[in-house]
Parts: sequence; C-alpha cells; structure tokens
Amino acid sequence: MDDLEKAILISFDESGTIDYALKSQAVSFCQQIKEAPTICRICVEKLCFCNLIQVQFWCLQTLHEVIRVKYALLSLEEKDFVRKSVFSICCFDVIDESNAVRVLEGPAFIKNKLAQVLVTLIYFEYPVIWSSVFVDFLPCLSKGGIVVDMFCRVLNALDDELISLDYPRTPEDMGVAVRVKDAMRQQCVGQIVRAWFGIVSMYRNSDPELCSSVLDSMRRYISWIDIGLIVNDVFLPLLFELILVDEEFEQLQGAAAGCVLAVVSKRMDPQSKLTILQNLKISRVFALVTGDSASELVSKIASLITGYAGEVLECYKRFGTEDAKEVSLELLNEVLPSVFFVMQNCEVDTAFSIVQFLSGYVATMKSLSPLREKQAHYVGQILEVIHTQIRYDPMYRNNLDLFDKIGREEEDRMVEFRKDLFVLLRSVGRVAPDITQIFIRNSLASAVASSSEINVEEVEAALSLLYALGESLSDETMRPGSGLLGELVPMLLSTRFPCHSNRLVALVYLETITRYMKFVQENMQYIPMALAAFLDERGIHHPNIHVSRRASYLFMRVVKLLKAKLLPFIETILQSLQDTVARFTSMDYTSNEFTGSEDGSHIFEAIGLLIGMEDVPLQKQADYLSSLLTPLCHQVETLLMNAKLLNSEEYPAKIVNMQQIIMAINALSKGFSERLVTAGRPAIGHMFKQTLDVLLQILVVFPKMEPLRIKVTSFIHRMVDTLGASVFPYLPKALEQLLAECELKEMVGFLLLLNQLICKFNTSFRDILEEVFPAIAGRMFNVIPKDAFPSGPGTNTEEIRELQELQKTLYTFLHVITTHDLSSVFLSPKSRGYLDSLMQLLLYTACNHKDILVRKACVQIFIRLIKDWCAKPYGEEKVPGFQSFIIEAFATNCCLYSVLDKSFEFQDANTLVLFGEIVLAQKVMYEKFGDDFLIHFVSKGFPSAHCPQDLAQQYCQKLQGSDFKALKSFYQSVIENLRLQQNGSVVFR
Repeated sequence: MDDLEKAILISFDESGTIDYALKSQAVSFCQQIKEAPTICRICVEKLCFCNLIQVQFWCLQTLHEVIRVKYALLSLEEKDFVRKSVFSICCFDVIDESNAVRVLEGPAFIKNKLAQVLVTLIYFEYPVIWSSVFVDFLPCLSKGGIVVDMFCRVLNALDDELISLDYPRTPEDMGVAVRVKDAMRQQCVGQIVRAWFGIVSMYRNSDPELCSSVLDSMRRYISWIDIGLIVNDVFLPLLFELILVDEEFEQLQGAAAGCVLAVVSKRMDPQSKLTILQNLKISRVFALVTGDSASELVSKIASLITGYAGEVLECYKRFGTEDAKEVSLELLNEVLPSVFFVMQNCEVDTAFSIVQFLSGYVATMKSLSPLREKQAHYVGQILEVIHTQIRYDPMYRNNLDLFDKIGREEEDRMVEFRKDLFVLLRSVGRVAPDITQIFIRNSLASAVASSSEINVEEVEAALSLLYALGESLSDETMRPGSGLLGELVPMLLSTRFPCHSNRLVALVYLETITRYMKFVQENMQYIPMALAAFLDERGIHHPNIHVSRRASYLFMRVVKLLKAKLLPFIETILQSLQDTVARFTSMDYTSNEFTGSEDGSHIFEAIGLLIGMEDVPLQKQADYLSSLLTPLCHQVETLLMNAKLLNSEEYPAKIVNMQQIIMAINALSKGFSERLVTAGRPAIGHMFKQTLDVLLQILVVFPKMEPLRIKVTSFIHRMVDTLGASVFPYLPKALEQLLAECELKEMVGFLLLLNQLICKFNTSFRDILEEVFPAIAGRMFNVIPKDAFPSGPGTNTEEIRELQELQKTLYTFLHVITTHDLSSVFLSPKSRGYLDSLMQLLLYTACNHKDILVRKACVQIFIRLIKDWCAKPYGEEKVPGFQSFIIEAFATNCCLYSVLDKSFEFQDANTLVLFGEIVLAQKVMYEKFGDDFLIHFVSKGFPSAHCPQDLAQQYCQKLQGSDFKALKSFYQSVIENLRLQQNGSVVFR
C-alpha cells in the first residue's frame, strides 16, 4: 500500500480513532496529489490495480472533477488516454489478466460514479469528438449481464446529469442536452431500442432483475425518442406480456407498467394520442390493481391507470369534433371504475392530482345535460371519493380532541388539504344538485343511525359535506328550503350524535347550523330546535372550552340574524345562560383558559342584542339590564376597595378578572342604540352612565396598569357611540386620567379616541380639546423626529416601528382637527407656543415623507389652515407671520421643489392625487393672497428652478383662470420640462 492509498484511507475514516492532525495531513496530501499534472494517469492506474473501495471512489471522484472543471486545459493525449481507459473499464476490458481489478464487480455506488465520469466525457465530446461512444458500447453488451447493467447505469446517469427536465438546468446545459439527443436520434437510438428488446426477451426468465433495470432505463428515454420504436406490433405486446405474467416477477411487471405509462404520457397531437390509447386495450391490466394495496406492483399499475385516465380526459378537452369526443368519453367511461377504486384503495402517485382530474371530468359533464345514466353513477362515485378523502385519520382522534400540538398541526393540514376537495364538491353540486343532496342526506342519515362513538370521523365528514354544500347555496335557494333541504336542516337540528362530545364533531355541527340559519329565519317553527342546539350541551354548555367559546360567538351571529324573531324566547334564553353569565360575575372566576378573540364575552353581546331591542317593554328591559350590570359593577367596586389588600399571588388573577368584566359590559352595551338610551329610554342611559362612573374609577385606583387602561379606553369608545352627547360630563376627568400616565405605545389609542370624539361632536368638543392639546403637543414634539426616521441595518426596531405608527396617527389627528373646524385650537393661549414647531413638522412631512398618503394629509391641513386663518387679499392678518411662512416656505418648498425631485413619481396613482392637492393649494393661496403669492412664486421660486419666462407667464394665466384641470395638467408639464432641464438637481431647501 503506497502513501496515496494510506492517505485516502485515513481521510475517509469515520471511526473517530484517527488523530485529527493526522487526518488533516492526509486530506492535504490527497489535495496536493490532485493538483499533480499526471493525476489522470495516477487515477486510472489505481482503478486498474487497487481493490480498495475507498481508493476507487476517490479516483473516480477526482477524475470526474478534473474532467468537469479542467477539461479545456487537458492535452489531446491526456483526453485520449482518459477516454480509452474509462471506456475500457465500463466495457469490462482488462489490460493485464494477472493483477487486474474489475471495477464492474464492485458495489453499486462505485459503478454509478464510473457512469458519471463517462457521462461527463459525453457532455464535452459527443458527437463532435467522440461520435462512436454508444455504437462502440452496444457490441460489448454480449459480454453478459454485468456490462448490460453498466450500460443501464450510463443511460440513467446521462438522463440525471443532462437530459431530464426534473432538475434545474443552465441554458448551456440545455443546449448540450439538445445536441446529445439530436445526435442519438440520428445515429443510435434505433440500435439501442433493439438492444433493449433483445436483452429483455433473452433474460426475462433467467434474470428478471436485469430486465427491470433495462426497462427502467428505457422508461426515461421514451419521452423524447420516436414513439414508433416502442409502439409497434413487437415491443408493445412484449410489455403487456411482462405486465400480465403470472410468475412472481413483480419488479419486472412494475418496470413494464412504467414503460407503458411513459408511452401514455408522451406529448403528441391529440389524434395520434387517442389512436395509441385505443390500441393499448388498457382494460387488460384493471384486474391487477385489486391485489395487495401495499405492494409496489399495485402502486405502479395504479399510476398507469390514473395516468391513462388523465391523458384520455386531456384528449377529450382538446378535441373539437363530436366523434372524437365520443371516443374519448367511451375510453374514459371504461377506465373510471378502476380510477375510483385506485382513489379509494391505493396510494396515489403524487404526479396525479385526484382533485384536478375529477374537476376536469366534472367540467365535461356540463355539456351533457341531462346527465346520462353512467355519468349520474359516476357523480355518486366522485362524491364517495370526496367523502373518503376528507375523513380524518382515527389515529389522530385524541390529539384533535385535546387540541395539542400534533392535533393542531393535523387540523391545519386537513383544512388546507380539503380546500380543493370542497371546491370540487361545489362543482359537482352545480352539475348534479339532486344527486349531491341525496348523497349528503344519506351520509348524514348513516352517521345518525350509527349508535357507537367509534364513527367520529364518519360523522365529522358527513357534517363537513353538508357545511360545504351550504357555502355554494344562495340565500334565495336556502330560504324556502325546497326539496331535500327541507328534510336535511330539520334532521340536522334534531340530531344528537353519540360522539357529540368530540371537539371536531361539535364544532362542525354548530358551524353547519349557523350556515343554514337563513332557512330557520324563513321557517320559524325550527327556531326552538336551533336555540336548543346552541344552548344545551351541544353548544354553549359543551364540556370542551374551545367548543363552548365558539358556540358563544356563533350564537351571537345567530341572534344578530334572527333578532326580533327571538323576542318570544328571551326569557328562555336568559334562563339557559344564567350559569354562563355567573362565571363572569363570580369573584373566584379567572380567565386563564380564555385567550384570543373568542373569550366568552360574545355571550354578553348576544344578550345585549336581545334585551336592547325597542320591542322589549321598558320595565323588563331595565330589569334584565340591571340583573347583569349590578353584579358586574359590584364586583368591580369590591375589587377596587380591596385593591390595596391584594397580595402578589392574587393580584394578576384579579386584574384579569377585572379586564374580563369590562369586556363583558362593553359587549353587552353593543345591543343598545344611542337613540334608545338617550331619547327613547333615558333610564337605560342612566344605568350605563352609572356603569361608566364605576369603570372610570379603575383609572384612579390602577393608574399605571396598561391592560386595564386599554380596556377602559375601549369602553369609553363604546359609550361615545351609545350615550352620545350625554357622555360629555365624564370626558374631562377621563381624558385627564388617561393622559396623565399615557405611555408612548398607548398614545396611539388615546389619539384614536380623540379622533372619534372630534368626528362625533365636531365643534362641541372644542373646549375639552383645547385643554388636552397642549399636553399632547408637548409630548409629541419631544419624541417624533423633526426630520426622517433613521434607515439602514439595525434601524427596524420595535421602538422605531412604534414611533412611526404614532407619527402616522398624529398626522391623522391633526387632519381630523382641521377638517372639523377646530383649527382655532392651535391658536389657544396654551397651545400657541407649539405653533412654530407644528408648522415646521407639517412642512417637512408635506415635502419629504416616504408615505405619499401622509404627505397628502399634511398638504390638506395647510389648505384648510390657509382658508381658516387668512382673509381675502389685504385683509387683517389673523395669525401674524403665517401668510409669509406659507408664501416663502410652504409654496416654494412643497409646491415647487418637492415635486421637482425625481422621487416624485407621476406614474403612481397616489402621487398624482397628492399632486392634485398641491395644485389646489396654489389655487387657494392665489385666492387668499393674490399677487403677494403670485409675484413671490413666479419671481423667486421659478427662476431658482431655471424656469423659462414664457412658461412662467403661461402659469400665471392658467392660475388666474377657472379651469382647474387645465392648470393641473399644465403645471405637471412645467415640472416635467424643468426636470429634463435640471436632470433632478434641485433639492429641498
């Protein structure tokens, strides 16, 4: 053993016993040898005379690298030597019988590596330099199975490395692949096919494994060779003989089936394809698919059947003539029973999309109206396939019920998987509505009839089908409940499944009832049954918290829909919900189990919608409301009184408890309109005012508790809508309290509340706004940067994002103030000191902000301020210095320089809207300031932008005219001309 062999063995060692330094040394030594000028000869010599597998692999790997990377650098002599040596090894030729090592007798991975080396030579040399490689290989096949096997490996490697489109290829590789295929077609494909036929015929009984390898190679090539070489009276019968053979040669049968599938899948014109499909007489293989579904043969036959069916369907779609369509349809009808069998009993090939195929088949039925008997039968089969496919696997039953990590993942997977199947179901429902509804009814009836709990998946699937059907039905179809719907919905409402305790069954049951509620709305006799489903242990009283929570939400939606029709049932409903409500009013209740939006407060919204109706007598309404609000408020008051006595363990639970109560009251109030509680029944309004009084105390007792402050803010929002102007007396104290401890991230919520109040009460809100604005301005101008936010790596922090959101909300707030006649707030004695900072911030943003919509808002603010604060020309100046600021700073910087900047994209729709506002601002400035604006803008602004005199004069004429569109269009052309002149060199000043 020489040094190289030792180094290779050490570098390949995985035992962990070799010293790291020694191994590194060995790797370096091997790398050094690779760089030697004689490396090709070294490798070939080792391949011929060294029987160590690691050495053989290293040599082949090295040869592959050298040819692939350094082919152009090799001398003609070296290339010739490598070519002859590698080919001799592949063909089992031996130089010296005494010591020769036969690589072809080695393990599969060595032979595969050898094939890869030969294919790399073919890549560079065939057909120009080495045109005879395939022709020379064919006579060597007579040496026996060992060379035939090597030939198959070379063909497979050629497909993998160069020809197959299953892998991404560079344009250069694709060009080489075309060159190789063209040369092979012209020179040797016919001979190769004859060799395949001869080998399979000769070895089919003695070496079926070798024949399988040959057929697997052949399958790869059928897609691009002349189909006539395979589809003829000789080769095709042989393939079917092999498929239908009775001996235990499953691998060979499967390989033959793969070749027939390649024939079926080969691209060609539809007429030629149909002729081939007819001549295959594919029905011969149908019986084979009923064998052991786990066997590889059944899997291969299943792929053949589904592939054939897909091609027949494609032919049907592509044909225009009725005769050809009829032939396609006959072939399709012949294969469909086997396709359905495969879909329901076998592992379907991933290349075949069940949904895509069935959707295509259903589309063919649209032209067959009415459906023929066969098609009607197949519709039932399709529905059966859908039913089977959407079923959950029972092995996940417990995980899904407990809704653990595995259960959540399986449910997410099934939701995604079912989407296309439900689209297919709706397509079937449109083509054959009666058959679909009967199938779903029978599935449901079968599920109902089963008395055991083991049919969870069956019941869930039947209900899911009914739900999906409901999605495709219009309200008009559903309301009268004609036909089978009139039978299906009552059956659904009255059913109690033995497996109703299962989470999935209970959820889909409730979702389905909600989906068909339009039917109940028109058929009021079913209201008691629908209510029972939501109020008993099937819904809100279900033992599973996920189900009861979802039931609360769905019940609220049902109440919204039925509302007045539930008037006679209010007492019954409230009685049924007493214990659920009590969970919120219990001092011991904590909501650790409640997370997300479905937190149980939907029950209070449902109750609010019911008892808040004007049809409920006043006294009853007051009693109902009092019975809910009084205990909730009492609980809050008790918590507030004992706040200082709470220990660290009790504190979090009580805070959560209080949040839950605020949410419940908030939800309850949604059912009461402003008109009812203020004008119609002020006594009800008084109850809400008392409640507001109690909840505002939370801000006093827990001033720094952010979650509580957010919930109270949300309740104030609600009360603004519910109590209207009668909320005013509570606002000053509430806003003062909220603002006092308002953190930056809370400020967004606070500004949104002010926006609501301004939009609701307009100028009536002026006094309160004047009180809070200075404090807001003081904080804002301290934290909002006066210029752009930092950008680049490391600047996308949570703090920066919060500030950006706050900045955006601030501009909306300022916009709301100015557009609701409240700009005088900026001029109040307490706010006046912030006026200059405010103007500078608005100006910078109007010119530079990245968000075009924010810039537009700032320009609109300026337009409004000009209108509010400036009299007609030569009038008294309301805000000293404002006019000159607008003319000298705003007009020049925003209306000229900012639009000259190349970042101002006229192709963008939002930018065009902003541009319109900028032009409008100029119009308003001219109306208010007259020549003062015009002279400054034209004599100072335009010259700085090198605007020609004639364009400036035309601008003056357009501005003084009355055609705004003409002005906007002209000004855009001015800006575009100036940009061309300046090449975008004017910057913000």
